[in-house]
Amino acid sequence: MTEGLLTLMVQHTSAPLLVQENADPDVQRDLQAFFARLVPSCDDPQMSYLTHTREGPDDMPAHIKAAMMPVSLSIPVAQGRMCLGIWQGIYLFEHRTFPHSRRVVAHFA
Repeated sequence: MTEGLLTLMVQHTSAPLLVQENADPDVQRDLQAFFARLVPSCDDPQMSYLTHTREGPDDMPAHIKAAMMPVSLSIPVAQGRMCLGIWQGIYLFEHRTFPHSRRVVAHFA
């Protein structure tokens, strides 16, 4: 089958999926900087109200950031290729400071 719908879902709560520009690496850096400014680490005084801190100062902020983004994507496929725009790519948007193992489930129908 070369036509259908690809569904992707990340099985984690602090790293969403995102379709975004993938031509200029500044886009990724700017998105990271924006979300870091929007939701700082738990060791920032303005985040002192957070209580879920056992897994490190970046954990709960990562959950908050991920809650603003999708955990699944549906992408049309035609002639065996994803129908993404010319500049688009799929990001697994890691919100934790240090890399973690992530699992993405794919379903094609």
